[in-house]
Amino acid sequence: MMGHKPIVGITMGDASGVGPEIIVKSLQSKHVYEQSHPIVIGDAKILKRAAELLSTELTIKEVDSNSDFTTRFGEIVCYDLDLLPEDLPFGQVSSEAGNAAFEYLRTAIELANNGRIDAICTAPLNKEALHKGGHIYPGHTEILAELTGTKDFSMMLSSPKLKVIHVTTHVGLIDAINMINPERVQKVIRLAHETLTNAGVSQPKIGVCGINPHAGENGLFGNGEEEEKIIPAIDRVTEEGLNVEGPLPADTLFFRAQRGDFDIVIAMYHDQGHGPIKVLGLEAGVNITVGLPIIRTSVDHGTAFDIAGTGVVDERSMLEALRQATELAPEK
Repeated sequence: MMGHKPIVGITMGDASGVGPEIIVKSLQSKHVYEQSHPIVIGDAKILKRAAELLSTELTIKEVDSNSDFTTRFGEIVCYDLDLLPEDLPFGQVSSEAGNAAFEYLRTAIELANNGRIDAICTAPLNKEALHKGGHIYPGHTEILAELTGTKDFSMMLSSPKLKVIHVTTHVGLIDAINMINPERVQKVIRLAHETLTNAGVSQPKIGVCGINPHAGENGLFGNGEEEEKIIPAIDRVTEEGLNVEGPLPADTLFFRAQRGDFDIVIAMYHDQGHGPIKVLGLEAGVNITVGLPIIRTSVDHGTAFDIAGTGVVDERSMLEALRQATELAPEK
């Protein structure tokens, strides 16, 4: 069985936030170890502090690049970068924590490139701290894309009943509509197809949202955006043999997808895709960057500085992110 379990590198994120706590809470679950070998990339002393705070029996075992990365339940294996003071204050923006969060991720990418880990699962980072630490990126995704030399990537949100991938994400709505074109739509459909096929879904069923209400209803709404921006892409990928349907009215497509008619939905802009996932429950949503040479999943929440250090944080999104990292890791 040993050969089949993927090694998942968990980056600690911003150590002033809830990252260390959700990691320790999640690694109290035996189930995680039955499916994978979790390795935390972070600071061992910060994890020890979180373990004490949560009064858990778990022990922290420090490893380096020469160590064997197999794990056993009851022990948290930490690839220790030793970057932070153990009395780092909770809930405060600091350049040290921002820089450390960047270094954890950089190290995880290096380990992945060297074939030491099979997937990356990220705890949240704080953008302000990241910038204070001298790393000017909008967030994890852009760091991952740059450090892996990836040009075409997309955000996928995944919950047990629904997977959504986005043609555009963090741009204003008017800009998003302008940015949508057949090439981009085609790339995102292919990314969706590849991600699911690599994870073992044969011939995934892909549903594509329209831009306008009722997907334009043959020109009744909008200015022919579906005809100009989406339909040429669907025609092309259908010729390639992909199983794609659309453009479909977004209001009914999400209902049909969570019922099981589709394996994944292509959303055209941020709120079109995020809204339906969040309605299904914040604790079950996971953020996945697709198009990278490595699987990366993340919790779908922030650093929660207001509750850091209290032990009350909900670890279900992290457990789901770990499950999905294991599920999506390329089959060995």
